[in-house]
Formats: sequence, structure tokens, C-alpha cells
Amino acid sequence: MPLTLLPTRASYRSSDSIGVEVRGDLPAADGTVSVWRLGELLHTQPLQPGALQTIPSLPPGGYGIELDGGGWRARTAIEVTDDPRSRLRYGFVASYDPGKDVLAVAELARRLHLNAIQFYDWAFRHADLLGGGEEYVDALGQPITLATVRELTSALRQAGSASYGYAAVYAVGPDEWPSWKQHALLRPSGEPYSLEDFLFILDPAAPAWLNHFTAELAAAVDDLGFDGFHLDQYGYPKHAATPDGNPVDVAASFARLIDEVRRELPDAGLVFNNVNDFPTWDTAHAPQDAVYIEPWEPVLGLEALARVATRARAGGLPVVFAAYQHTYTHASADAADRAAAFTMATLFSHGATQLLTGEHGKVLVDPYYVRNHDPEPTTMEFLTRWYDFAVEHDALLFDTRIVDVTASYVGDYNDELDVAHVGIKATETAVAGAIWRHVTRTPEGIVVHLINLVGQDDTMWDAPRNPPGPTGPGELRFRFIRGRVPRVRVADPDAGPRLVEVPVSLHGDHAVATLPAFDVWQVVHVSL
Repeated sequence: MPLTLLPTRASYRSSDSIGVEVRGDLPAADGTVSVWRLGELLHTQPLQPGALQTIPSLPPGGYGIELDGGGWRARTAIEVTDDPRSRLRYGFVASYDPGKDVLAVAELARRLHLNAIQFYDWAFRHADLLGGGEEYVDALGQPITLATVRELTSALRQAGSASYGYAAVYAVGPDEWPSWKQHALLRPSGEPYSLEDFLFILDPAAPAWLNHFTAELAAAVDDLGFDGFHLDQYGYPKHAATPDGNPVDVAASFARLIDEVRRELPDAGLVFNNVNDFPTWDTAHAPQDAVYIEPWEPVLGLEALARVATRARAGGLPVVFAAYQHTYTHASADAADRAAAFTMATLFSHGATQLLTGEHGKVLVDPYYVRNHDPEPTTMEFLTRWYDFAVEHDALLFDTRIVDVTASYVGDYNDELDVAHVGIKATETAVAGAIWRHVTRTPEGIVVHLINLVGQDDTMWDAPRNPPGPTGPGELRFRFIRGRVPRVRVADPDAGPRLVEVPVSLHGDHAVATLPAFDVWQVVHVSL
């Protein structure tokens, strides 16, 4: 069995005991466990007897954990935080059969550091969450056992991950519709907006509905142990009228609903789905815990993802995208993995995460989460590397104080900092055939993100991707501070997951560093 490391929790508080489980056959050699923060060695200790390695307490931050000895190495990462909701690394669960292996779900949360899990379609009906008793069939024919839901919330809590119950904020099924149709949102034709004849849509801010909806959520917290809720919508309508002729601004109704749910459930975590960025401009400032966006057409390219992520971060909340990688259903695992890598590189480098994986190791390929994908083992290995990288380099990626300074630094007029690769164009936007450079200012220094689009025919995020073309070594040239020796380090989630120093030489007013070749994404950290 390959040697792997598995944190005991998806996220740790500073008061928690930190432990890492060693799995696989250890070679007959002494080993060393080391703790790293942004490439700096903080702590080493000899490998302890037994599978569990206990690590001394650490201040809040993201850390890399390595186990080395005799030419072998295993890695993982850990997060320590006293504000778990300051980040959202989201996963999902979508089946609740009797006897479900709930520990496997909790183990995936630990392995990928998923600090919150969305419980998709657990309820009896959209407008009657708990009305089915202990065992029932949901509105789409899936069997549900509430004992399994409770086992999942308990196992995830022990694994350091929160449980968020799915709840549609304005959807009513045909059996319940006669009681609510007076609050319908109507088309210009007078017919109610709906999902065919399966669900009908009402004004989410209708007072009677808000009283009912918040009571249903509160009962689910008490009965099932949810830590919060994923509040869903379908992206339409934007404006409508109710049967009494009153116009409804649905964006404003969503904001009022979030306010009301927060008032009734002050301690619950809340995540609202902004379908295609609607209406992030209102909900990003509502009393919720993250900005969650489900992108569809016209948000089809990497550049569009980047723009939406940058805009969403302005609210100061964690940002997560439900960017479904349909590519896994019709392309080779390698081509689909590359698509996911470019998507994650774009989102991570712009301060956002992606809801992509869940259950005991599934990948999302469809907005109906029950239709998920069983990936190849190589896909889960790839995702583990990239999720580890995101946690270890959290301070360079997700700190809310990070700002984009690309337009102020690159180019001949600025002459402040730029990169060059022989024969390859460097661009400020995502362009096929180029190296896309993105510069940020962080509390830890300047960070340059390089995404390799050489060899690509387009920049669609949900399409099979070609193998990245060779970049060759790069040159980073930047102005330095008189009397200070600058430092440049690089990391790559595939080739070199820990920041390592590269040589820097001084030439007049500029310092020059040689960057190694890279595959998809390279992070360059510049300390002036």
C-alpha cells in the first residue's frame, strides 16, 4: 500500500490536539516528521511508534506536513484556525441509505481538508423537509434514512467538518402548491414560474413562507444536527408579479430571506447559491458566511471565472464556485483532470475555491448531485495534491487582504515586475497559447501566478484540455529595494509542492531570477 498521511481532522482549532495518521507500509528506516509554513521549516521530530503522529500545537495558519526517511516521502497539509467559517472548502454528500459507510465520507473530508459538506437532497419534500418520518423516498425517488443523516453529521463533526443541509428557498411541489399558490411568481402569460410540473416557484420573501421556511430549518437543526444550510435557487425569474399584481424584485426578496434566516438561526452557517452570479451584488453583503456561485453560460471561459471571482471577493467573504466538470463524463481521465486543474488554478489564484468532490471519493459532473462521477484513482491522487497545496499556501491565496496589482506592476510603462519565457507571449488575460500572468499583493509579499495555456486551442474551463506545452525556464525581472537582498521562491502543486528558493542576481535597478519550467500553474513568491 502506498505510504500516505491523513490528518485526523479537516480543520483544527488552535486548542485542538493535532494528529496525522500514517497509512501504508513504512520502510525499515528511521523517519522524520517535519512541519513547514510557506517553505520555512518550523518543527521536526522523529517518527513516533504506531500510526498516529502527534504534532505540537501551532498558531493559526496553513501548514505542510512531511514524512521523510531513506529516500521516501509522504506529504499532507493542515489548517489551524479559530474562525472555521473564514474559509470554505466545500464537499458534498448525496445518498443516505441504511448502513452507509459514513466514516468513508468523513475520511474524504479529512484527506481533502473539506471543512463543510453540503447534504444534497436529504429532505422529504422541498416545502416539507421532515414530513416523511424516519424513512422515505424523496421527490425524485431517492431512498432516505434520517438515521444515516444523523450518523453523517456526527461523523463529520468529529472529523472537523461542518454539515450544511440543502434547502431550496422558493420551491414547492405539486402536493403542497395549493397551500402556497397565492404567493406564486407569475410569468407575463399568467402561468407560474416552475421547473416543468415538478416544482413551482413563489416569492421567497412572502411573510407566511418565511415563517414556515425558517421553522422547518430550525426543526432540522434540532433533529438532525446540521451546522447550517445551503440555500438554493434556480437563477430565475429576476422580476415577476404575484397573483395580486404586486411586482417582485427577486434579488431583494433573496436578501430579505437571508436576513430572516439569520435572525431566526443566529448560530447557523449560511451559504446562498448565486446562480450565474445572480444576485451576488445584493447577497454578498447579506448576513451569510460565504459567496457561492454556480457558473453557467456565458461564464464559460477561464477569464470569465476570474472576473466573477475577483468581483465576488470584494465582499470580504470566502468565495466558492460550483463549477461542474461535465468533462469527466465524456473525456479521458487525463484530459478531464487537466480541465479541473486549469479551473482550480484560475479559481485558487483569484482567491476562490471549487465545490468538486464529495461522498467517499466522487466528482461532481451535474447540478443534480446524485448523478456524480466515480473517478480514476489517479484523479483522487491529483485532487489530493492540489487541495494540500491550497491549504499549505492559504496565506498567499485566500487571505481577504490580498489585492490584484497586475495592471500596476507589469508592462513597459510600469517596469516594476514582469516575467518572460522564450518564444511565449505573457498576457494579463487568459489567452490560448500564452502564459497568463496574474500579480497580487499579499501580507506575505508579492505573488505572481503563472498559468500555462501553451498548447491549448481555447480557454474553456469545462472542456477536455490538451497536455500543456513546454514553457522552458522563465525569467522574473523586478525592481528591488536599495540595501535589501530580495528573495524569490517558487512552488507548483504537481512538481514542487513546497516553496523553494531560486537564485537572484542584481542588474542595475532590477533583480533577475530564473524560474523553473512548469506544467499548469506556478506560484512565485517575491520578498522584497
